Amino acid sequence: MNDPATIRRLYGRRQGHKLREGQAALVEELLPKVEVPADGALDAHRLFGDDRPLRLEIGFGAGEHLAAQATTAPEVGFIGCEPFLNGVVGALGHVREKALANVRLHMGDALTVIERLPDAALDAVYLLHPDPWRKARHAKRRMVNHGPLDLIAAKLKPGAEFRLGTDDPTYCRWAMMVMARRHDFTWIARHPGDFLGRPADWPETRYERKARRHGHEVWYFRYLRG
Repeated sequence: MNDPATIRRLYGRRQGHKLREGQAALVEELLPKVEVPADGALDAHRLFGDDRPLRLEIGFGAGEHLAAQATTAPEVGFIGCEPFLNGVVGALGHVREKALANVRLHMGDALTVIERLPDAALDAVYLLHPDPWRKARHAKRRMVNHGPLDLIAAKLKPGAEFRLGTDDPTYCRWAMMVMARRHDFTWIARHPGDFLGRPADWPETRYERKARRHGHEVWYFRYLRG
């Protein structure tokens, strides 16, 4: 297994269908107001003007989970990272509709944001349905690899939570293998129901519903930072 210090994702296209006029306006008008600063060190005070707790989502899709978490915990600052423009537009729609002042967005590689945060800065990291990169020769591109996990571990507070959701059997087996080798995360699972059923505070996403419609099993992994 290839475990460089950090592994940069290769995303391919960053935009799908052409944006409608209203969507383009969101990008032009709202994104600059909620965008993570492009450079320099990051912390809660720079992002939100105070010392609130921080949580980060890697690859937020259309933003349903991010928005639901932010709505439930308005006192927490949420950082969402997503490389695809259409996903960012979806999240911006939620931010506008729900008037979410506690969300900051980054269109690009999550690792470039995570590495700019102080150590032990995050209360939680969410990685839901990441690209499985199913071919063996592409395994090094998976986010669940020791390089990215080293960085995530460094930025999580002791006792903070790392959540991983997947409906891909290959990724499920890979993640269990990689995480079992680590001593800085403890898997919160005592019986199969702990990772086969979605926790009550884990909002369902559009992608997850689609996976279940196609008959896929979904696995919910929760780890605590040691």
